[in-house]
Amino acid sequence: MQVLFRYAFLKQQNIPLALADWQYGLLVLSTVLLAAAGYVINNIYDVATDTINKPEDVVIGKGISETAGYNIYVALNITGVALGFVLSNIILRPGFASLFILIASLLYFYATTLKQIMILGNFVVALLLSASVLIIGVFDLFPATNSENQAQMASFFSILTDYALFAFMINFIREIVKDIEDVNGDYNQGMNTLPIAIGISRAAKIAVVFAVIAFLLCLLYTNTYFFQNNLFIATFYSFAFVLAPLLYFIVKIVSAKSKKDYRHLSTVLKLILFFGILSILIITLNIKYNA
Repeated sequence: MQVLFRYAFLKQQNIPLALADWQYGLLVLSTVLLAAAGYVINNIYDVATDTINKPEDVVIGKGISETAGYNIYVALNITGVALGFVLSNIILRPGFASLFILIASLLYFYATTLKQIMILGNFVVALLLSASVLIIGVFDLFPATNSENQAQMASFFSILTDYALFAFMINFIREIVKDIEDVNGDYNQGMNTLPIAIGISRAAKIAVVFAVIAFLLCLLYTNTYFFQNNLFIATFYSFAFVLAPLLYFIVKIVSAKSKKDYRHLSTVLKLILFFGILSILIITLNIKYNA
């Protein structure tokens, strides 16, 4: 996602960027390392629930010992945060290193505490995914902004914000769907997720409400920025690969009953997120083609 935004979008614009290619590579690597650390600590604390929900996916205690898991987690976090310190000093904003510490801390607290709190855990995970989009602007656009190009850079940062909001909404819905899918294991571990607190049916209705909001916002965005600007390829792409699958999700979740149904819907949301992010490449190509 981060590589796509830089090379398929930002590099195609006539704007200065703060990071050299190898430095941007460090930003991507740092993001991947911190995300990987988050997965590791989550797997360590999820052994009991995963044994019920996804026994075939359990790694800690089988392929890797818990001690080795902790060691891997610490190594990934230290490396990811260290790269963040290096990048922050490269752009002469050492205080920005605190962002990487905050992300690592939130991933830890999510795995240990926040995921057991209704809605809050879902919100934090979705927020962290959207942060991986916004951090591009923080490190690559903001340091290269001056009084002369401020308006232009703000417009590009605004586009990044739009995509971050899209990533947040889709991932937030997916987190609710995953909670419904994993309700049995979570209940046995005394967790207080949304479907446990209010029931699967009501949780699914809340997911529908958020999905409808996401659908309407994406429809409005497509009409305002693609169709009205004669970007017909981008418009078709949006309808075929984002709006249509979202509508399919809304229809299918109403009739979903089994764990298999919710797993399928979770995969649909993954694909919507993937194709939504990929649209930045389609838009760039469409603009060039029209020009």
